[in-house]
Amino acid sequence: MTARVAVVGGGVAGLAAAHRLVERGARDVVLLEASDRLGGSIATERRGGFTIEAGADSFLTEKPWAAELCRRLGVPLVGTREGERRTYVVHDGRIEPLPEGFLLLAPTDLRALAASPLFSWRGKLRMALDLVLPRRADAADESLAHFVRRRFGREALERVAEPLAGGIYTADAERLSLAATMPRFRELERRHGSVIRGLRAEAGASRAAGARYSLFAAPADGMGALVEALARRLPEGAVRLRSPVGTLAPDGATWRLRAGDEALTADALVLAAPAWAAATLLAPLDADLGRLLRTIEYASSATVTLAYPSAAALASSSPPWSAAHSSPAPGRAASSRGARPRATSSCGRSSGARSAPTCSGVTMPRWWRSCATSSGLSPGSRPCPS
Repeated sequence: MTARVAVVGGGVAGLAAAHRLVERGARDVVLLEASDRLGGSIATERRGGFTIEAGADSFLTEKPWAAELCRRLGVPLVGTREGERRTYVVHDGRIEPLPEGFLLLAPTDLRALAASPLFSWRGKLRMALDLVLPRRADAADESLAHFVRRRFGREALERVAEPLAGGIYTADAERLSLAATMPRFRELERRHGSVIRGLRAEAGASRAAGARYSLFAAPADGMGALVEALARRLPEGAVRLRSPVGTLAPDGATWRLRAGDEALTADALVLAAPAWAAATLLAPLDADLGRLLRTIEYASSATVTLAYPSAAALASSSPPWSAAHSSPAPGRAASSRGARPRATSSCGRSSGARSAPTCSGVTMPRWWRSCATSSGLSPGSRPCPS
């Protein structure tokens, strides 16, 4: 493959695209990033013995591509600790654990579901109906909220699926595409006729295969390790920082780009920039496409990192360190996961071997009717974007 390919955007999407091009034999790849660093919203800081995530701190293992990419790159992964994979939901002013065997959207252990105070008996019986409801006849996409209501009822959506899915995607479940966000559940319904039966079958197969990771996994040295590994695999000189693409235009079979003060020509173009940035570039070429890209909404989030002293330091009444992006005091992080000192983020999962996200003191959208927190972190916290 001798064509020159320009990749616009140095986030994980752009890095992964550039890396895949190199894997497939592309000899001339240039990656153009407007800022002074790679990784986009992913950033890991390592200070005072702590690994601190500024953005997303894990990925879903049910979507296998990230774990497979880490395997190809030789990036070791960690998962959540056995015995500490609990998620709590605040409902009616009380902190209630999700029933054992509840996997994101659906229960698998009906005895645990029956004993849970989180749901009414009407809600429990409605969830169990998934075992006998017919599968959807057509393959059309639907919203995540519609799918959960259809298979499990309103309580399952409002008390579990909405806060958990919202915490992962920072979006309204009514507007999230099931096919784009959680295609596994649609496939379980198609193959098994019931999501609960499908999850049970998968759980048995995973135990038999000795599955290595939990629902969430991440590079052992932080998400930034994935960014660093991708960058190392690119050819020397391929990455150009502080190179914002101002214009692009087709020129016969090639593309002409202006990146900073440099004019470039490429045989192929990959746009891996945020939708609003891509809209600005594409609107002069395709007004409809530019308009559609501008309709894609983005949500912002803030990350506050807390680190606490070790038990010995606590005994001497040493105050905890609390800051965003500043050097922590020596001590052991308050996370219940991971073997190294890790900071615990109050907006994002703790930076050790991962579990469900939390977010404290952050104003949440009105559609978050419940909120969730993971074991080992502050009760009453809310789900956080990742």
